[in-house]
Amino acid sequence: MPQRIIAVIPARFASSRLPGKPLALIGGKPMIQHVYERVCQVPQLDYVCVATDDERIADAVRAFGGVVVLTSAHHRCGTERVAEVAQKHEAELVLNVQGDMPFVQPRAIQAIAERLQQDPELPMATAKVPITQRQIWESPHVVKVVTDERGLALYFSRSPIPYWRDGQRAGVWGYKHLGIYGFRREFLLRFAGFPPTPLEEAEALEQLRALERGFKIGVVETTDGVGIEVDTLEDLRQAEQALASSLERAPAAVASRVEKR
Repeated sequence: MPQRIIAVIPARFASSRLPGKPLALIGGKPMIQHVYERVCQVPQLDYVCVATDDERIADAVRAFGGVVVLTSAHHRCGTERVAEVAQKHEAELVLNVQGDMPFVQPRAIQAIAERLQQDPELPMATAKVPITQRQIWESPHVVKVVTDERGLALYFSRSPIPYWRDGQRAGVWGYKHLGIYGFRREFLLRFAGFPPTPLEEAEALEQLRALERGFKIGVVETTDGVGIEVDTLEDLRQAEQALASSLERAPAAVASRVEKR
């Protein structure tokens, strides 16, 4: 019997740098709608929803015909919000897709689900894309990941890793971590209840909570990234420009959206 796979998009209204960003308009549609519609294009998914504690976001999701689940206002992070939804579903795999990635590629999400399906020993998985520009590799706003020969995460950091001692590099400087996670449901429910760990608090990266406790994280390499991640007003402007540019290049026909219930 095929595994039941669900995807949850955690969304909160409060944001220190861009309050209300899930509702920020990109091409006349709220950002959360862009994310939702792209996630719905993943063929393996049995259920897609937005998880939020804010009625404004919930109303926006209902307005475009999406599925929304109201969750507790006391969660410390998006993963805990996703876990609350997972408690109510008998899914085997649960995908956590961040709500600030309006151009997330369905193939990247699909690749993470496939990694978990292929390796039943993995409790969780995520993805990475090559970094070919030094300034991106050096940026503290870009999370990097290094992996072993088996594609298992060794470490995640906001620092430039690996460190190239000679200061020169042709081609790939490192790998950017994509903010998409896949969990086995049982592990997700355990993980959400773990207290933060020292490295997690130092880097402000919750995936380090798993590594510090000795759990493996599978990492798939993909060229299907997430595009612009919206965290500031400038990011929002760039997203608007990117969408306008893509529409100018797109054919007149528009593909119909896949509905997920």
